[in-house]
Amino acid sequence: MTTQYSSGRGSSGTLLAVLLSLILGAVALGVFIRHATTGLLGRVSTAITGRTTTFDTSVPAVVQRIQRLNRLETVVYSIDTVVEGAKSSPVLPDLLAGDRLLLVVHGQSIAGIDLAQLKPEDVRIDSKNGVSSIHVTLPASQLFITTLDNQHTRVYARSTGLLVPVDQNLESDTRAKAEQQLQQSALADGILDTARKNARATVTTLLYSLGFQQVDVS
Repeated sequence: MTTQYSSGRGSSGTLLAVLLSLILGAVALGVFIRHATTGLLGRVSTAITGRTTTFDTSVPAVVQRIQRLNRLETVVYSIDTVVEGAKSSPVLPDLLAGDRLLLVVHGQSIAGIDLAQLKPEDVRIDSKNGVSSIHVTLPASQLFITTLDNQHTRVYARSTGLLVPVDQNLESDTRAKAEQQLQQSALADGILDTARKNARATVTTLLYSLGFQQVDVS
C-alpha cells in the first residue's frame, strides 16, 4: 500500500499572486484618481470617488464665515509732518520765558470694519430659478488706531527762555497733539470711506467663493 502526499505550495503561490495583484491595482487606482483632475479622465475619477463639493449657505453659517474675518483692517494711512509745540508767558518775551520745539513726526492710522458686529438680520439670502443670491449690509467702518512711529519721530529743534527750565512735559504734549492731527488728516482724506470700499471687496470675494452667483455687499 502506497500513501501519497500532495504539496500546498501551488495554492499558496496562487493566493500570493492574487493578493499582489489586488495591492497593485489599488495603488494604480489611487494614482489615477489623484492625478486625473481635468477632462474625461477627471469626470471618470469623480464618478469613481463619488464626491461632490457642497457649501452650507444658510444665514447662520454665512454670518459665522464672515465674522471669522474679525477686525478687518483694510486701510493704513501714513503721514510725515512737522508739529510745533510751544509755551509762552503773557508778560515776558519768549527769549526769556518761552519754550518751543519742533517735532518731526511719522505716524499711521489704521481703519477697517469690525465684522464681529455683523448680525443675522444684516444678511439676506434668496434662491430663484436655481440662482442663489445674497445681500450683506456691513457694520460701519471705524478708525481702529492712530500711533506715532517712535523710531522715526524725533525732536528737530528746541529753544528755551533764559529764565525758565526745560518743560519735561512739552514733548509728550506735542506728541499727543501730533496724534490728533494725524487722526484728523486721515478722516479728512476719507479713510473711513476707503476702509468700507476695501472691506466690501474682501467680503464680496469671500461670498463668491462660497458658491453664490449674485452678491451685493453694502
